Amino acid sequence: MTGKLDPAQGQDTLHARSRGRGVNPYVYWIARAFLQPFFLVYFRMSRLGREHVPESGGVIFCSNHRSFLDPFVIATITRRPMYYVAKQELFEHRLVAWILSSLGAFPVRRGTGDHDMLTTAKAILARGDSVLIFAEGTRVRPGALGRPRRGVGRLVLETGAPVVPVAVSGTEAVRRGWRVRPHKVRIRAGSPMAFPRVENASPQLAAAVTDMVWPGVMEQWEQLGGPPPLRRPAPLTAPRPVPEREGVRAA
Repeated sequence: MTGKLDPAQGQDTLHARSRGRGVNPYVYWIARAFLQPFFLVYFRMSRLGREHVPESGGVIFCSNHRSFLDPFVIATITRRPMYYVAKQELFEHRLVAWILSSLGAFPVRRGTGDHDMLTTAKAILARGDSVLIFAEGTRVRPGALGRPRRGVGRLVLETGAPVVPVAVSGTEAVRRGWRVRPHKVRIRAGSPMAFPRVENASPQLAAAVTDMVWPGVMEQWEQLGGPPPLRRPAPLTAPRPVPEREGVRAA
């Protein structure tokens, strides 16, 4: 289990594993048994709003992104495995790819509207598991939140899964080089939002739903003390109400 993966074959294998077997239960739960108490003590981690997290069924967690640690700390707000997307460059080495896949990660080709990523996320949600999406598409640090991308809206519409807005703060300050420093980390989850399922959502409709979901993330972020934007980001769509016939409404 050493060396580099063949780019095409490796991606197919990783997606197939996430769609089928899912996490490696031995690796996942042993890692969590160590990491969760470490986060609680070393980072003085607080988890707010856990009562909003559905205990069963497919659910999408939509969060901001500050650090490579985010998927691991956010996963502790639920008692079941949480799957998450990670840039494909992280999966180039065979051993690293196996570890990440065992812990619930699956690759995404950023900036391409990755069909394989969406198919994998849909399969995970269809079997009743949860998926974490970083709507900004990349890490944004430090300062205010970045601008969301419409992929989360498309996934919400085409699966009909509820989406929980989440914010994480403090993780951007824990690493200096290879050193992981003690620093307060906080996570806050809001109430789930539900939207009717739509087959083959248009880019405009996906963007409209993202525009509805992202303020929930911003609310959690500002409740954690995060700085508000100097000005509210412009919507991804034209500032007009979504026609009722398109079947979109906030929960």
